[in-house]
Amino acid sequence: MPLKIIPDNTNIGFVRARFIAFALTIALTLGSLALLYTRGLNLGVDFVGGLTMEVEFKAPPPLDALRAKVDSLGVGTSALQEFGSPRNILIRLPLPEGEQGAVQKVVAKVQNGLKSGYGEVMFRRTESVSGKVSAELIESGIWAVLLSMAAVALFTWIRFEWYFGVSTVVALVHDVIVTLGFFALTQLEFDLNIVAAVLTIIGYSLNDKVVIDDRIRENLRKYRTMDIGPIIDLSVNETLPRTVMTSVTLLAALASMLLLGPDVIFGFTAAMMLGIVVGTYSSIFVSSSLLISLGVKSRAAPEVANAERVVRR
Repeated sequence: MPLKIIPDNTNIGFVRARFIAFALTIALTLGSLALLYTRGLNLGVDFVGGLTMEVEFKAPPPLDALRAKVDSLGVGTSALQEFGSPRNILIRLPLPEGEQGAVQKVVAKVQNGLKSGYGEVMFRRTESVSGKVSAELIESGIWAVLLSMAAVALFTWIRFEWYFGVSTVVALVHDVIVTLGFFALTQLEFDLNIVAAVLTIIGYSLNDKVVIDDRIRENLRKYRTMDIGPIIDLSVNETLPRTVMTSVTLLAALASMLLLGPDVIFGFTAAMMLGIVVGTYSSIFVSSSLLISLGVKSRAAPEVANAERVVRR
């Protein structure tokens, strides 16, 4: 017997709850935008440039004392952040200018200084990005997200109708903004890995929405005498077992990565998990019900209108 989280033949009134869903969606979107404006993103070295070192200590070091120690080495003003564990610290420094090998000299100076002050420490990774490269990466990341959205709108417009494209893009914009708001709230490092996660979320959420949209279009042709509301409810309920099962299995795999994986993929995994939850919510409650607000009607509506005109005559 196959495993099913959601039984077949459910009859949940999603359309009836659309105004509550719309209010929640607007609140999440505005809240995320407010967080992005007030707190901003904790941009990683990929986007701001500079030198980043991930250092593992035997015991959690006091951050103020560690910052004073690093600043006393003459390598510039440092910024410190715990990374996954109080014993793992990210040290950010301005990129040194000068002759070739300047970065290696700064790294060696920090290594020697920390070992003399804290004993045996482990430098797990070191990254450096110039300001010019970071500006190019920001531009490339923005273009990647915008072009993916444009491609989604074009695909759904050609594959279905314009209103399916609009509802899908609105839901995807909500998914992306909420994901960015989560990173503004938590101040997890936002780097190229997170951009990759956002693009993956767009692809996953698009797949969810296309499955539901395709079923809605099929049922519009099949049940020509039904109103659009019941057709949307029927379509979402028919695809609900598949939607929930796919989301739960992906979340289970990502949860194991979050708990057992290395710290370097923590942000990516967290973004993916949030994106799947938000994308599933918007597919079920937002994009499908938004079709009613966009004026989509069942195939029977024109026929009923024509019949009424004939009767009046």
